[in-house]
Amino acid sequence: MAKENNDLQKIKELIEIMKANDLLEVEIKHGEDKIFLKRTGPQQPAVTAVPIVAPAVSAPLATADMAVPAAAKPAVPISSGLEIKSPLVGIFYSAPSPDSKPYVEIGTQVESTTVVCVIEAMKVMNEIKAEVNGTIVEILVNNGQAVEYGQVLFKVRPN
Repeated sequence: MAKENNDLQKIKELIEIMKANDLLEVEIKHGEDKIFLKRTGPQQPAVTAVPIVAPAVSAPLATADMAVPAAAKPAVPISSGLEIKSPLVGIFYSAPSPDSKPYVEIGTQVESTTVVCVIEAMKVMNEIKAEVNGTIVEILVNNGQAVEYGQVLFKVRPN
């Protein structure tokens, strides 16, 4: 019974972390155990917990798996071009290090595999690729700025 209460407390803590970071989905794997939590939307606080392999959760709360929600499609067509959106919550970095040149600037030609920035989430540096072909026409965030899941980072004119 104490283990069930401990597991329930961990799930409640995960839900609070999801709310605080505006995450819509979290999946955690630990050995044979796996848990998937999904919120129905930021305006609707209902949360669904679905144990997939086993009902017990024994994973630590701070894992790299937790930081990465199901990735949004990074490029979405709009009337005047394309948008590259953040697939996760974190800190935006325009260059690999403070003394390096930015990955891209306005006017840079990008291909689907071109790294356009890095987003740091829970001490993990995640390279974000353009996933479209075109020219960067606008950069909408500043280096070191916190970004949200789905936030537009770049506007791209398709080739």
